[in-house]
Amino acid sequence: MSRRLRDPRLLAVGLACVAIFVAATLLPLPSIDQVRAWADSVGPTFPFLFFLAYALITVFPIPRTFFTLSCGVLFGSLTGIVIAISATTVSAVLAFLAVRAIGREWFAERMTHPAVRSIDARLERRGWLAVGSLRLIAPLPFSVINYCSGISAVRTLPYTLATVVGVIPGTVSVVILGDALTGQTNPALLIVSGVGVTLGIIGLVLDARMPVASSDRT
Repeated sequence: MSRRLRDPRLLAVGLACVAIFVAATLLPLPSIDQVRAWADSVGPTFPFLFFLAYALITVFPIPRTFFTLSCGVLFGSLTGIVIAISATTVSAVLAFLAVRAIGREWFAERMTHPAVRSIDARLERRGWLAVGSLRLIAPLPFSVINYCSGISAVRTLPYTLATVVGVIPGTVSVVILGDALTGQTNPALLIVSGVGVTLGIIGLVLDARMPVASSDRT
């Protein structure tokens, strides 16, 4: 493990993340009008470029809220929601597959604690419910859920479907908020957020109370 932490590639990624964070903290932020004017100057390829940046950058432990909010500011509610949900899903799957390819087998050999094995068993048999609920109420950062799911035994297809469904309420809310910053308001923002939180809590409660049986498969 210590040898892996000293990997030059891993250190380079860490330094890049720190540099991005420091730059975002210290550099002055442009106004909404300036951002929209710059986006318009890029041309019709800008939505595609933004999608790629959103999907690739948020694979790393970088909050996606800025990108999601920017979708509403730059593209409006409808287009912004489509871009945000699509990019979020792609990012989640990429992070999931990367972690699984790098660390799944190593971690599986060391999952000896009964509590860890119980969580892993639930993710394997009802991964769609556990992942979807965590996405809905977002008690953990987006990247943390991605990495933990990759290490766990949850299957790829249920993880992907649960991610799509789970991120919809929160993502829609943030995109609508970004659109509202341009002068457009939508009362559906609070309703969607409230429904998402409620469904997430219900899902976690149900998953905690349901027994893990060997015949229970997703």
